[in-house]
Amino acid sequence: MSFAEILGYAAGALTAFTFLPQVIKTWKEKSAKDISLYMFLLAFVNEIMWLAYGVLIDNWVIILTNAVMLLLSGAMIALKLKYNRQ
Repeated sequence: MSFAEILGYAAGALTAFTFLPQVIKTWKEKSAKDISLYMFLLAFVNEIMWLAYGVLIDNWVIILTNAVMLLLSGAMIALKLKYNRQ
């Protein structure tokens, strides 16, 4: 594996988990009152587009990064909707 590939996977891993602290905090506190639903909806759509792009060009760094971010942004949307109803 080349240095560029290692760097790409490392950067992708860091990017992929940028939403993780917010997901954990929201889940533990059972509150999403200060979370922007629109921001995570935009992120969700963005991740779908990046994921499709990664598949089209067969780039595993892009595919894996955006698949994880898609799951995390989807989790935040679900938590926001769940806790706003309570």
